[in-house]
Amino acid sequence: MLVTGADGLIGRATTEHLVGRGWRVTALSRSWHAPLEAERVLTGDVTDQQAVAEAVADVDAVVHLAAIPHPDIDTPRTVFVNNTVGTFTVLSEAGAAGVGRVVTASSINAFGVPMNTHPVQPAYYPLDEESPVDHDDAYSLSKWVDEQTARMAHSRWGVDVLAVRFPLVRDAASLRRRSQQVVDDPDLGRLGREGWAYLDLRDAVVLIEAGLTRPLSGAHVVLATAADILPDRPTEELLDRFAPDVPRRRAFPGRSGLVCLDRVQELLGWQPRHSVHTPAPADDAMAVTA
Repeated sequence: MLVTGADGLIGRATTEHLVGRGWRVTALSRSWHAPLEAERVLTGDVTDQQAVAEAVADVDAVVHLAAIPHPDIDTPRTVFVNNTVGTFTVLSEAGAAGVGRVVTASSINAFGVPMNTHPVQPAYYPLDEESPVDHDDAYSLSKWVDEQTARMAHSRWGVDVLAVRFPLVRDAASLRRRSQQVVDDPDLGRLGREGWAYLDLRDAVVLIEAGLTRPLSGAHVVLATAADILPDRPTEELLDRFAPDVPRRRAFPGRSGLVCLDRVQELLGWQPRHSVHTPAPADDAMAVTA
């Protein structure tokens, strides 16, 4: 199987996890900052059709993680073109090569509200995959377009695609530091537009493997976050302060998460195991529920 963006945070963790689980992995990245154990390690850009065609040769699944991950990293045009062309190239070459399954990284920002430069709010809490879109930046729009490309790829080539709307994903130590910092962040209110969501890296890689192995047909979009919020504050206290007029479809006691996880649980049997607010379990082994 192929992992694109294999030199990134999630890419390295995914590659290491899958290799450790006995997968034969081809790792693709446009640059490398350290060695990586994989059956094949290729240097190339996902917007390069020839490089992608070589990478998908003789693989039966793809994890597509390569992207420019934030609108401020480059110009809006470069962000949009890189992300959408990269995803189209990976999905089209995978489809043409007869690859049966692709797990691709979308973003919690795909519905546009979190990074919108206007003072907009979500239509309701908890956020779900049907939250109305309101795009105002190239990155969020690119991720939404990638999800439409996944639907096209299934229709055109029959490849089954899972697009995961990831939030902030970090290792446990980084999340603990961020949790302590975020309560004083002047951007705390805007972060509420994405539900103050996060995901432990360990849960992310288990989710990706579930996306590769669980029975699945079609093109699906799922949100995947921790079960609670990142700030060490009561959820409803934050909502009262920053989003008092946004409808709440249920109560959010304690630090309850503001993202609905029903779809990912139904499709993959996955649920998050790690919280930034509790000590790491003695046994770090992770499992997907049956």
